[in-house]
Amino acid sequence: MKQFLLRSATKKALMMIVLLAAVWSQALADEILSAIRGRVLTSDGLPAPYVTVRLQHTNYGALTDANGDFVIKRVKPGKYTLVISLVGYDNVTQQVEVENDKISQLNVTLGASGQQMKEITIVGESNKYTVLSPSNSLRLNQPLVEVPQSITEVSKEIMADQQIYNMQEGVTRNVSGVSRLAHWDMYANIQMRGSRATSMRNGMNVFISPWSPLTEDFSMVDRIEFVKGPAGFMLSNGEPGGLYNVVTKKPTGNTQGEVTMSLGSYDNYRATLDLDGKLSKDGKLLYRFNLAGEAKNGWRDFDYTNRYSISPVIKYLIDDKNSITLEYNLQYMQLPVIGGNYSFSKRGYGDLPVNFTTIEGNMDPTTIKDNSVMAFYEHKFNQDWKLTAQFGYFHFSQIGQSMWPKGFYDPNNDSLLQRSINIWDGLGLNKTAQVFINGTVRTGALVHNILGGVDMKYSNYWADWSQGADFGDGTFNIYKPVYGGVKMPKWDRSTDIRTRGVEYNYGYSAVYLQDQIGFFNDALRFTIAGRYTTNTVVSPYDGKNKDSKFTPRVGISYSIDRNTSVYGVYDVAFMQNPGLDYQKKTFEPLTGSNVEVGFKRDWFNGRFTSTLALYQIIKNNVLTQDNEHRDPVTQGYIYQRTNGQQKIKGLEVDIQGEVVKGLNLVVNYAYTDGVVSKDFDEKLVGNYVPGISKHIQNTWLTYTIGTGALKGLRANLGYQYQAGRVAGMVYDKTENFIPDYFRMDGGLGYNINKFSINVLVNNLLDKYLWTGGPSGDNFGKIYYWQTEPGRNVRMSVGYRF
Repeated sequence: MKQFLLRSATKKALMMIVLLAAVWSQALADEILSAIRGRVLTSDGLPAPYVTVRLQHTNYGALTDANGDFVIKRVKPGKYTLVISLVGYDNVTQQVEVENDKISQLNVTLGASGQQMKEITIVGESNKYTVLSPSNSLRLNQPLVEVPQSITEVSKEIMADQQIYNMQEGVTRNVSGVSRLAHWDMYANIQMRGSRATSMRNGMNVFISPWSPLTEDFSMVDRIEFVKGPAGFMLSNGEPGGLYNVVTKKPTGNTQGEVTMSLGSYDNYRATLDLDGKLSKDGKLLYRFNLAGEAKNGWRDFDYTNRYSISPVIKYLIDDKNSITLEYNLQYMQLPVIGGNYSFSKRGYGDLPVNFTTIEGNMDPTTIKDNSVMAFYEHKFNQDWKLTAQFGYFHFSQIGQSMWPKGFYDPNNDSLLQRSINIWDGLGLNKTAQVFINGTVRTGALVHNILGGVDMKYSNYWADWSQGADFGDGTFNIYKPVYGGVKMPKWDRSTDIRTRGVEYNYGYSAVYLQDQIGFFNDALRFTIAGRYTTNTVVSPYDGKNKDSKFTPRVGISYSIDRNTSVYGVYDVAFMQNPGLDYQKKTFEPLTGSNVEVGFKRDWFNGRFTSTLALYQIIKNNVLTQDNEHRDPVTQGYIYQRTNGQQKIKGLEVDIQGEVVKGLNLVVNYAYTDGVVSKDFDEKLVGNYVPGISKHIQNTWLTYTIGTGALKGLRANLGYQYQAGRVAGMVYDKTENFIPDYFRMDGGLGYNINKFSINVLVNNLLDKYLWTGGPSGDNFGKIYYWQTEPGRNVRMSVGYRF
């Protein structure tokens, strides 16, 4: 019944798009429209972001993006007065004439300087939560409202208000249907539409292994883009559920800086520095430098995390058509052991204190170093054509150990846990190169927006798990733990990791081409795209495998008016399945398809945005745990297999922006239904996809007083709610659902002149929050889960200069 309803709804939505296109196309057929494109600059020649631009005595307008650019489409030919308004300054007007079937180009200069624009931002006059255009790294030179795909942008202002320090700390609350599946501490396992989201940085695929890379410290992050559905045509290979793209901070040309000091519960100390400016008098050599350091203890005994990051960026403006950007990121992280954040019990979930741990205080630290170098070159042939080339080299090094118990060996006592520890050294290398071109061509009344390029990536990963030992003597009582007196094993690292580790190599090379054809002055847009990809997997056992596939993409988007659109899209995913089964054989590639229809609208001149999406994804050759074959030495379930096919369908709603003066909000809801639709074991058909939540609803509100004696005072309140949660790592029909999740956070902030203070209380209700799943040992089932901290406080003080 559900499948019938979804198919019916999908067909009706597609029919609605076609009908709307036909009706409005007839209305526009006899009317030739044009557009106005321009850039707003400050008095000292810098881009003026988030400035309101409108045509006097009309309803046409736009908001400039981060580069000061704006586009007003579908304007009738004639003479107009362009009005540029900025709070606290006189309006700037400029005459503009719009001609038939032409784009009018102009630049406008404000009376405000770059410094004054910065001060306006400090006191909160600009809209903070709405991003109308994607970053350049998404390859799309058009507003988000016109893109035939669900894309959600999380701005740095949202992350600052929520005091999020890295990808693991709740950024997912800002996007419909996205959640974090708890696992190891060093990377972010983000779930989206039934898949682990592919991790990207500046449009480059940074995935090296399932256990890397190190999640970014947000001191270097400008925004995060969540792209739903397959996106191989514009970025790289990835899961059909989608990807997240971390966009790092780049030089702006403004001479400015910011320093923040933070402290919080569990002895959390953090400091960041952000410097932005010019290195040459002519303004052609720009720089950005971000530095962060953090030391904190965990809410579990003996737990801690120390980390720092250094991120310098240099940009050279060769001339008005060419630029080169070089970026380096160094991240360092230290923690006692990987896997020490889990609790274990045979009785059920949540029957141990929130601060329970299997860690001992005398453990050697596990250290991780993550280095990356990225280079970007841009060449503008003219106003319609641009070439971009970017290259990245990523180096991940880990020296340490991991923990996972052998089990409860005494069948008569379910309290005594036998802990176990293993060496876990890893080395990951990732090389990526991408060259693409964007261009616009007019053929009569049609507008062709062209995207084409080459995408290459190759990764090597060596891991040493070969050395292990029992941790203690099996008398560790989880209900009455006694710590100390346990001797730590010593690992043999006398040979290089490339010699003693197991090596996995995989990569791909691809070419792609997309044509978005605009009809009726680009009001109706058809997208036709294709990508040809060759995947390469090299295993230490079976040698080299290659698989190639052509993946098409077809989309349609129609602008009902300049702020409203409906869309439909069909696209396909194709990616490697790394690893080996119990017979030491490689897996077939994962393939997937996505059908999606949606509705988008920007409100109040772009100060508020909304998206509604309905989708269905089918995934083939999905890797799952092999519960039939054990490791001959440990007798554990360490192998994987493919489980046939998964079908994921759902509904998503995203709303964010400024609804009334001073009140910014983020509200989203997602319904996700993911099941195994085909399997070699017919008993597993109908099983829920591990790690999903059937219902996710998040809300975040921020109200800032804009006038009077309390100007700059801010209040925050938000919650996260998940219902119908499916346990992770479950591949049969037992113990699928875990209890619902509800967390509320709130705080106060204040901006005065160049100073800011932000106090946030997480988990206001002091609830016992966790996520996990069942596992097994020689004596039956074990429940494992990872807790979140109870009520805790963070306070940050910042100064901008």
